[in-house]
Amino acid sequence: QVQLVESGGGLVQAGDSLRLSCAASGRTFSNYHMGWFRQAPGKGRELVAAISWSGGRTYYTDPVKGRFTISRDNAKMTVSLQMNSLKPEDTAVYYCAASNRDRRWPIGPYDYWGQGTQVTVSS
Repeated sequence: QVQLVESGGGLVQAGDSLRLSCAASGRTFSNYHMGWFRQAPGKGRELVAAISWSGGRTYYTDPVKGRFTISRDNAKMTVSLQMNSLKPEDTAVYYCAASNRDRRWPIGPYDYWGQGTQVTVSS
């Protein structure tokens, strides 16, 4: 089992940047593919970005390509999401999630989830 705690959310204006961080503890961090999901009001969760267990592969959903960057540091047991040029439609609760590396990447399923952090972008 791995425990995940997100931080870095907040209220910003359109065009601003935020960096979300996820700190992991428990089992060996490199055993997991990692992903960032978001859930906007009234909508289901969507996969925003994912990074493979080794960091060799990344995935981004089309609306965030060129604006968001996912990274991981297996030694520090952290995964980050740098979000630039934020738009009001990026407003959502963002979740860090882990998928055992024997699962399909980036599809999952994702086995462990953080508590979520709110990102609100005003126009």
